[in-house]
Amino acid sequence: MFPTVREVLALDPVRHGGPRVVAGAAGLDRLVRWVHAAEVPDIAALLSGGELVLTTGIGLPGDDAGLRAFIGELADVGVSGLLVELGRRYPAAVPRAMVTAAERRNLPLVELCRVTPFVRITEAVHGLIVDAQLAELRATEEIHQRFTELSVEGAEPAEVVRQAAVLAGYPVILENLSRQVLAYDPAGESAELLLRGWEQHSRRIRSTGRTGYDPDAGWLYTTVGARGQDWGRLLLRWPTGELPSGASSGPSTRLTILIERAASTLALGRLIRRDAEGLERQIHRTLLTALLDHTRPVDEVALRSRALGVPLDRRHLVGVVVRYRADEAGAGAAAGGPAGQARLRDLAEAVSQALRDAELSGLASTLDDQAVGAVLALRDAGDEERALAAFAAALDRVRLDAGPTAVRPYGAPGAVIVAAGSGVGTVREARRSLIEARQVADAARRGRRDLPVYRLPQVGLAGLLHLLRDEPRLQTFVERELGPLLTHDAEHPREQLLGTLRGYLESGRNKSAAAAAAHLSRPAFYERLARISRILRVDLDSVDDCLSLHVALLALDAVRDG
Repeated sequence: MFPTVREVLALDPVRHGGPRVVAGAAGLDRLVRWVHAAEVPDIAALLSGGELVLTTGIGLPGDDAGLRAFIGELADVGVSGLLVELGRRYPAAVPRAMVTAAERRNLPLVELCRVTPFVRITEAVHGLIVDAQLAELRATEEIHQRFTELSVEGAEPAEVVRQAAVLAGYPVILENLSRQVLAYDPAGESAELLLRGWEQHSRRIRSTGRTGYDPDAGWLYTTVGARGQDWGRLLLRWPTGELPSGASSGPSTRLTILIERAASTLALGRLIRRDAEGLERQIHRTLLTALLDHTRPVDEVALRSRALGVPLDRRHLVGVVVRYRADEAGAGAAAGGPAGQARLRDLAEAVSQALRDAELSGLASTLDDQAVGAVLALRDAGDEERALAAFAAALDRVRLDAGPTAVRPYGAPGAVIVAAGSGVGTVREARRSLIEARQVADAARRGRRDLPVYRLPQVGLAGLLHLLRDEPRLQTFVERELGPLLTHDAEHPREQLLGTLRGYLESGRNKSAAAAAAHLSRPAFYERLARISRILRVDLDSVDDCLSLHVALLALDAVRDG
């Protein structure tokens, strides 16, 4: 927003004075916040930093010590530079003491060899600053307008990131809480170089708040999230080399506004779900979403569901999730694409029809871009297994009637998974059953068994963690348990302590066996374990601490493999 001393010297009113830099040339890229004309030696007390001081020198001290003190006070307060007009006090050149003092403090000292009206310099510089501020305001307005349009259009994260990079002119990256890249735009630079070793590089970026700038890493960042649930971070690469000498504020306000506005658009987009379902199906989805996200009181959900003809009170409730075992290949078939949405709507209709054919009462709708959910409302808990079997059989028949390719063998793209959560007795507990069903359905995709209905006992810990890999709370748990060690390994690539910890835990905490497997002497292995204990502040002889670390390692593998 502000011009540099070098740019000021290039202005016509200054050039008319025949400027000559006699000291502090290395500081010519300092920013000029304002211009101040003064003829008194104690002017520094009236300044706040960033000013370009103009003087004829008529009021300056007559001794070298006084001149050195004058220059020192200006440098201490942080002025951008000092312009001295020759002729009135100094006929041919400023005193040598001033030059020496200014050079020592890296303060630009400029002689104006001809008489120059200071008012013209002030008007020119202040006009430049005001024009820059107006340009900044116009750019900020463009930012707000652009991201408002993206929000209204429901733009995908990749498009939001692309627009941010276009407006900024710098690379932009969207990552999750585990430092995995969700979307990026290199802004014309090499994507391979930008993303190489990203997790380790990202961990070196020090966060001091929701929005900030790490000058050592050269990244401007802001947290992405809504409703108190953070799920990622948006980063804009703004190298320290772009910062003019003498400036300490980091990236411009415009860039900060840009990245925060982009983050808000990303958070809003995650909350918005567009679909083309009928009114009844929309109500089903609204109620299921309310159960999952607590967006409405439970009593209101039960009341609206009863009005819809699906009583939930005094019923045995079972959450069910149906999803395809594999994604279709081909353009547009991916989740979120037109073909993928149509495919999911067909599955949602099949689920609703299967509930009717099996004479079961319940809510059913799409849950996200991959799954269809349902809450079965049974009169008797003893009917749970029979009802699930009847629903699975009815779904097979409905999909078979839809066409010869609707039902396909295990492993084929058209094969579906039916997963059920534990039965519950109240509407308040229905959320737990539905979430459990979604977890089971996601984990079942990694298995090789083909069952009519999948339940939680068929899902192991590794599978459970895999299906929770995108859950911010799990990623937060991994960061809390292993973050310091991962940061240490990123900063010391030749000494990877995570592998040492993994070997120790996988050996059942048998130090001798783990040392042998790692091809290390026992003293060397023990010393590594001691360092791990200090870094993580844990007791590796504690069963509870090791259990938490082992689960965190499994979760880290699930996140990275996801």
